[in-house]
Amino acid sequence: MAVIQSQTQQHHNFQIHRFPQSKYIDAVRWLPPFSAFDKFVVLSLFDPDSSSSAVEIHSLEFTNSQNPKSILSPLSSSPSLSRTSSLKTSQSLIAFSTFSGSLSFLSPNYSSSGEVSLNSSLFLQDNDFHIGPISCIDVLERECVSVGEDGRVNLVNFGGGKANHRRVFDSNGLVSYTAVKWASPMEFATGGLGCSLQWWDQRRKPGEPALQFKNNWPQKAASGVVHSIDIHPSRKHTCMAGGSSGTVFAWDLRWPQQPIILSGVGIGERPANPISESEVWEVQFDCHLESSNIASMSASRVLPVMMCSEEGILAVLEPGAEPIELLEEPCAINSFDIDKQNYSDIICSLEWESIAIISRS
Repeated sequence: MAVIQSQTQQHHNFQIHRFPQSKYIDAVRWLPPFSAFDKFVVLSLFDPDSSSSAVEIHSLEFTNSQNPKSILSPLSSSPSLSRTSSLKTSQSLIAFSTFSGSLSFLSPNYSSSGEVSLNSSLFLQDNDFHIGPISCIDVLERECVSVGEDGRVNLVNFGGGKANHRRVFDSNGLVSYTAVKWASPMEFATGGLGCSLQWWDQRRKPGEPALQFKNNWPQKAASGVVHSIDIHPSRKHTCMAGGSSGTVFAWDLRWPQQPIILSGVGIGERPANPISESEVWEVQFDCHLESSNIASMSASRVLPVMMCSEEGILAVLEPGAEPIELLEEPCAINSFDIDKQNYSDIICSLEWESIAIISRS
């Protein structure tokens, strides 16, 4: 598929490539390549005309290094019983949960010709697992953690052609969880209503979080929701969260009741001009900026974080610095992903059935 726009922002030195789609994009993720010459993306798509959903792999090609034109080509597709609520990828796995309460694992099959296909692997759905929508999942090696609107926190072990799950916690519907992220093979964080966070450690007393954060937010934030969590791989004690009213804050386990506010409306000490006042749908630590500023980093510094919002903003935030705005769209930016093999590349999904790929230098 041809690019409809490719522009260079000289001030920030990056290029934007846009690709229209015929379906609504629920989530986007990079798929780690089999070789250095490949570039694959995974799209979770919903067709409102037929009410059908699918997960697809596309290849991305740049045709000319002097005047690059991008081509996004579909390679393989796997149907889904329901719309995707959360999507995760690794080189050997694609995992996605749905609003109907199912969890699926797909295996990418790479070939030497730069092609990749999808093999259906495992599927899990029953009332003992989740009732209703699964809000978020995260995968680490051969284990998946899932949280749902039903207030359940589950661990799923998969492999050898089967998947087994066990309950970590069940609020019996009194609490809904909306975000989850692994920190280590034994630890993960969850988020939910009231911009609250919980830290779970499987080595401690089972059935309850090891640490909880529920700050004395002003009324506007106290009724908000954490939509996304990220934990830096080398600093697992620092958890970044994004949620309602443009809220982006860091939770440091060493000072668990003293959040570091990067953005937010009506929340304590914050930037005079918040980058967004709407829902922050996703946050990820931005290692591209981290690597460029490595000489000035300290152990206590909050690392740069990227966020996308309902207002159509994709930006990088850092305490004490002006936000770096990468995109400003006339529609919501629902999800994005930073390429872990090349931190300069970002893919994001736009509510107006389009994909944008940003290449930074």
